[in-house]
Amino acid sequence: MARSTILGNIGSFVGNALGGVRGRQNAAAWVVAFTAAYFLWIKPERDAMREEEARAILRREADLHRYVERTRPVADPQERGLIRGKPKEYPSDR
Repeated sequence: MARSTILGNIGSFVGNALGGVRGRQNAAAWVVAFTAAYFLWIKPERDAMREEEARAILRREADLHRYVERTRPVADPQERGLIRGKPKEYPSDR
């Protein structure tokens, strides 16, 4: 196969994959459309998400001391057994 045939096949494949792009003006129209879509929909949505994350971080930092642990502490096992129950017997105690 000749080099021009291979490049022609690749060019037609890319053109068909992009929805039938033929010529530079049509390709430029797609570039303008993608650019407009990015600045009208994608970029504002990403900026809003970043601002919301920043606000959430500020809220978290401001409320550091508002959280109070509401669970009861776990009983501390004693050296000679638990608080209730039979004490452990050690050989040194005999």
